[in-house]
Amino acid sequence: MSSIRILIADDHAIVRSGLRQILSDSPDLVVTGEAENGVEAMHKLRDGNGNASFDLVLMDVSMPDRNGIDTLKLVRKEYPKLPVLVLSMHPEEQYAIRALKAGAAGYLTKQSAPDQLVNAIRQVASGKKYVSPSLAMELANAITDDSERPPHEKLSDREYQTLVMIASGRTLTQIGEELNLSVKTVSVYRARLLEKMRMKNNAELTHYGLKHGLVD
Repeated sequence: MSSIRILIADDHAIVRSGLRQILSDSPDLVVTGEAENGVEAMHKLRDGNGNASFDLVLMDVSMPDRNGIDTLKLVRKEYPKLPVLVLSMHPEEQYAIRALKAGAAGYLTKQSAPDQLVNAIRQVASGKKYVSPSLAMELANAITDDSERPPHEKLSDREYQTLVMIASGRTLTQIGEELNLSVKTVSVYRARLLEKMRMKNNAELTHYGLKHGLVD
């Protein structure tokens, strides 16, 4: 049986080390590359010609320089046959559906059990999708009439990220630094999401984020 070659993209060295340790217990899973952010992940893929060096990318959704959703879209564009399994600290209701829409082959939280991670990797590497039972229910609920969807699901990825960060108490400057955007650009996203959600200020956005479980 051939090994599944994995590129781990996560900005925390301890997390990467822990993942490598978990995967080392399975002889068919081999970590052949690591990256601490989205930019480095793309360098690794391009240097190794993507599919020629890796069979799967295990990626965090929150990384500096280029966040996971943006990197995911780029991977899907340049290496459409390379599956990406998103592993995130964020609860499924925050980013899972957006990650799957962006092209992820599966989504797991970092609270998942090690054997669940191993099973998800094998399933995704075989060409299948992986979702947890709870996420499957979320997806089923998402397939509804557009008028029934909550306002935040109609936001663009950038607008949604801005909403979550504002609701978490970050300033526009802090959001710009995390997303590698200018404060002016972040202000535009804020204005758009306020208009789409028919709200007037950050306090209303924060209340909404807390009410809908969008804040960790």
